[in-house]
Amino acid sequence: MKNILIGILLLFTTIVFGQNTVIISGNIKDADNGETLIGATLEIPQHQSGTTTNEYGFYSVSIPSSADSITLKYSYIGYKTIVKNVIANKNLVFNIKLEPAGQVLNEVVIAANGLEEKNKSTEMSVATLNVKEAKLLPALFGEVDIIKTIQLKPGVNGGSEGSTGLFVRGGGADQNLIVLDEAIVYNAQHLFGFFSTFNSDALKDVKIFKGGFPSQYGGRLSSVIDVRLKEGNNQKFSGSGGVGLIASRLTLEGPIKKGKSSFIVSGRRTYVDIFTNAVNKANEGNTGATKIPGYYFYDLNTKVNFELGPNDRLFVSGYFGRDVFSFTNKTFNFNFNWGNSTGTARWNHVFNPKLFLNTTFTYSDYQYNISNKLTGFEFNTNSNIRDANLKLDFHNNINQNHNLRFGGNVTYHQFGVGRLKAGSTDGKISFSAGQEFYGTELGTYISDEYQAASNLKINAGLRLSSFISGGTTSQIGWEPRLALNYGLSDKISIKASYSRMYQYVHLISNSGLSLPTDIWYPSTAKVKPETSDQVAGGISWLLGKEWLITNEYYYKWLGNQIEYKDGAQLFANDNIENEFSFGKGYAYGMEWELEKKEGKLTGWIGYTLAWVKKGGFPDIMQGRYFSPKYDRRHNLTIVGIYELNRRISLTGAFVFGSGDVGWLPSGRMTFQNTTGTQFDPVVPVYGDRNTFRLPNYHRLDLGMVIRFWHKWGESDLTISVYNAYDRRNTYILYLEPEYKTVNQGGVNIQIPTRIAAKQISLFPILPSLTWNFKF
Repeated sequence: MKNILIGILLLFTTIVFGQNTVIISGNIKDADNGETLIGATLEIPQHQSGTTTNEYGFYSVSIPSSADSITLKYSYIGYKTIVKNVIANKNLVFNIKLEPAGQVLNEVVIAANGLEEKNKSTEMSVATLNVKEAKLLPALFGEVDIIKTIQLKPGVNGGSEGSTGLFVRGGGADQNLIVLDEAIVYNAQHLFGFFSTFNSDALKDVKIFKGGFPSQYGGRLSSVIDVRLKEGNNQKFSGSGGVGLIASRLTLEGPIKKGKSSFIVSGRRTYVDIFTNAVNKANEGNTGATKIPGYYFYDLNTKVNFELGPNDRLFVSGYFGRDVFSFTNKTFNFNFNWGNSTGTARWNHVFNPKLFLNTTFTYSDYQYNISNKLTGFEFNTNSNIRDANLKLDFHNNINQNHNLRFGGNVTYHQFGVGRLKAGSTDGKISFSAGQEFYGTELGTYISDEYQAASNLKINAGLRLSSFISGGTTSQIGWEPRLALNYGLSDKISIKASYSRMYQYVHLISNSGLSLPTDIWYPSTAKVKPETSDQVAGGISWLLGKEWLITNEYYYKWLGNQIEYKDGAQLFANDNIENEFSFGKGYAYGMEWELEKKEGKLTGWIGYTLAWVKKGGFPDIMQGRYFSPKYDRRHNLTIVGIYELNRRISLTGAFVFGSGDVGWLPSGRMTFQNTTGTQFDPVVPVYGDRNTFRLPNYHRLDLGMVIRFWHKWGESDLTISVYNAYDRRNTYILYLEPEYKTVNQGGVNIQIPTRIAAKQISLFPILPSLTWNFKF
């Protein structure tokens, strides 16, 4: 028995602490500007092993100790590879600086092993977006939008025409966790959804998870969109920007202390209001002129970082964005503004070559305000959600087979729901409504990436989450996570994943669109957290070194889904919970993608076949299942970037989607007025939800980028044609009666003959021109 116990102890020690191993660690940065590189690769061919840098540019890998020389191969997308030969008989620290590969293929070159790493990774249902690549694609009004680039990926439904809505694998618009430098962004939209809040000039890395969620993420059901800001050039002062049809951008960055600290400031603003104000001023005194409402939005991103020593770095970043809409005349004054504010303070510390810590404090604030003044009457309404969050993330490279990650977070939520104040300006008449809620969300997690065999890698984890509402009601959720990769060969991998997610805050909307006036509502004793269980499986096949085919299948169970009851009373209702109905749902589908990341022609083709249903709501259709508005059966995207030469790139994107579903009246009645001369149609009932499918959506966008080089830097002209063949896609479908004129007793009356469906389309063919520059 004693020998058995000693054997077990030795086995445990070998597994956990490793035996005769050394650790190679450090960070990987851009040699030109000092930016840390996320996902840069270290490959060690002799041991058929390697690793990638984490979100903070740190890497650590354990290998057997040896007196023989080994090769370290460092590479990253669009950068020159560095190869080092070393003797690995002790722990080694290498801080690597990779040089950009140059202008060849306009910086969209990928290292030869980039697709290989994706093929071998346990991550599935994941897309990493190259911001430089996204800037080449044609865009609406020439405004590069990373969210619209995400919409071009399989499994992501973009919603209505031109919007930045995201419906991922059957999930709703509120079921996406969007974080900017780890701070939650609750409404990532400008101009009622036509543009996102993210200024591409300030972004470094964007990653979207559609399934197989890592244990460190929680709080939403359908996707995680992790957006990272640039850190700022710590080598030299530089700038970039652009002038477009509706907005201009400017980014400035540089060292505070060369090589040790840096800053970045990036701003963007539209200027349509400048022209509309000029038109309104010119029309003053013209009684026949119609005044044009004013509208603009702006963004401001700032960040500073300091290298406090070889093992410590400090980052502080912030975002502030606002939309402002106003209309004023002699008797009417309407103002509507909404926006996000976020702040992040982050400290990275390396305890030793194996153990890395990231400590983060974030603040998020989203709010909208509407004020309306008429002669003798005032009306004001607003809503907001504020968060303060503290979290710890540990990365522990135990040995060559185990990479442990663990941590936790606590978030304090404050909800202001539908605050309303109205009355006469003299104060004789007044009324108000609204609610305040508070809640604390807690989470802790652990995960282990385990190299079980040379061709089998497993990532297993568990997350424990809870929500305390108002200090009294507590709800707890266990969230297991599992992902695995089994390599059939060097080129073919089979992947599978399972994840359970809990969502404790909910977006309450009475519209198929995501609007600024939608409100966030907490879980309470009556409103239970939403849940999802998703399983996914697929195959990844690397063709040569340039092409990667992925094919995934998924099924998702949705629990505690929230909808408004039919006929819900929403205005000035302090008991809004009584208007909710609770049910369940399911979604399943298939995604296929072909990617090419090298050569003159790069891009991807993606196809999605999907179904989503909701049901079990006692107050909606007697609990029968129905399709939500984003139940789109087919999605096809084709994206191409062709490098004609060093100066000119040609780009294109084709999108096809089968029509979304809509809720239209099932019948009408007509009433003749009391004089007996006019028929007025009314809508008595709508019937079952979403029984009508809209026409198919398709669009082709084309673009060309022409580059110039100057003594002071470089610039380009980006020419975009949105909706190149002028397809009039349906934005809104409505029913309208058609009449015939009948003479009765010498009086002509209009008699309705039929109800015709008519559509409103937003965007015809739209060319745009943008001048971008860097110095």
